[in-house]
Amino acid sequence: MTARVHHLPGLLPFLLPALLTGGGVVLPILYLGLRALEADPGTLREILLRPKNLELLANTLALLLGVLALTTLLAFPLAFLTTRTDLKGKRLWTILLTLPLAIPGYVGAYVLLAATGLGGLLPLPRPEGYWGALLVLSLFTYPYLFLPLRAAFLGLDPSLEEAAKTLGVSPLRAFFRVSLPQLFPALLSGYLVVGLHVLGDFGTVSLLRYETFSYAIYLQYNAAFDRVYAAWLALFLLLLTGGLLLLEGALLRRLSLGRSGKGAARKAKPVPLGRMAPLAYLLLALPVVLGLFFPLYTLLHLAHRFPMEKLFGVGEAFLHSALAALPASLLAVGMALPIAYLAVRYPARPTRLLAGIAYLGYAVPPLAFALAWIFFSLKSLPFLYGSLLLLILALSFHFLAEALGPVRGALYQVPARLEEAARTLGETPTRAFFRVTFPLLWRGAVAGGALAFIGGVKELPITLLLAPMGYATLSTRVFSYTQEAMFAEAAPYAFLLVALSAAFVGVLLWSERRF
Repeated sequence: MTARVHHLPGLLPFLLPALLTGGGVVLPILYLGLRALEADPGTLREILLRPKNLELLANTLALLLGVLALTTLLAFPLAFLTTRTDLKGKRLWTILLTLPLAIPGYVGAYVLLAATGLGGLLPLPRPEGYWGALLVLSLFTYPYLFLPLRAAFLGLDPSLEEAAKTLGVSPLRAFFRVSLPQLFPALLSGYLVVGLHVLGDFGTVSLLRYETFSYAIYLQYNAAFDRVYAAWLALFLLLLTGGLLLLEGALLRRLSLGRSGKGAARKAKPVPLGRMAPLAYLLLALPVVLGLFFPLYTLLHLAHRFPMEKLFGVGEAFLHSALAALPASLLAVGMALPIAYLAVRYPARPTRLLAGIAYLGYAVPPLAFALAWIFFSLKSLPFLYGSLLLLILALSFHFLAEALGPVRGALYQVPARLEEAARTLGETPTRAFFRVTFPLLWRGAVAGGALAFIGGVKELPITLLLAPMGYATLSTRVFSYTQEAMFAEAAPYAFLLVALSAAFVGVLLWSERRF
């Protein structure tokens, strides 16, 4: 403790920006609450007791539970097949099964609408509403559950199942009684990420005309101009996401998977597929075809009908996306550095709290976060409202968590003794960090910046609400053209988004191997 107090003056260059970053996440959310409470008692009572609220809650929860169930039915057997069986080409299948992450949900909804109905590639009616939203969100979010389950399967100790079998337990019962509880933390972490995506999704549900809280927030703010009700809907959505976070934390705290000994440092014996091999390969191919190959084929098919005289608009939209996402990603990495440094080098309750606040910006649904920044800027910084700078700030705070993870992971790999050696030579903690540690963090900084950049390019609701008037990006072009059923016009924008988002998957797989 004495050493920490001694170095406190040198830590101020880290502590002050970390506190400012935490304030930048929390203050807009507080202003959202204040804006909601501006309603008089009569209006407030009418807002809280609206029957529409129960309908929106039921719709949102039904979609959440449906997506969690369907992604489990997809991700669990896929993770088992690619880790615990004698499947051929496991690495290739893993990459293919992860690539649907490259397709944003609203692009998936656009593909579904363009490929069905009158004149579509598939002679099927358009599956709008609940079933369409369920299909699209499940197809493009299951990798968030597949990846942690796959990692958990690879980390299972085979000796536990073997011990159960020696006691006369059948292989199937041994799996469910011994191995499945060990997979529970991975299931919870995957459910949390999928759940946050479903609760925060706006593009998919709005294009497919399924009313959830996110869709209703946008309608109230943008069409009905009922800002107070929009603020309350945003708070309702925040309560749902907060409840999801608390539930996950409570379940993990009650979980006890401790064991004596280190376990066996060997792989489990692969389960032979035998006669089930054709069925296994069919199951593996299903999400790859529906979630990757078919969307790409549809985009290429529609792009042939794109009017070439409008090609300039594609370049302009890409430039607008980059002008917002690039500075936002650089700012996110810059804000992540001091928070990661304090959390890793000086672990304590306050520094852990700062790191948790940084993740709060990502956990808050994007529409609620954008609405919070609107109310905050109008009240405190009116000169920012409607400017590109406001969009950049909101994107950087929202995707701060994307940058923080890789930066903190890289910092854990840099020995603290390198900085200590520099301090013994008379360097301050700040100078020691920038001269010794910072040059070794470039991989984490690049990975975090790339993730934040791709997230900013794909982001739809924050861009829709905060972009300057007439500032069209790739994501907003896809959304607006799809709303007008101009599917050919939307194709190049969607294809470019998918190509850029593929870099997100590449960074994700690269980070998985590096950190």
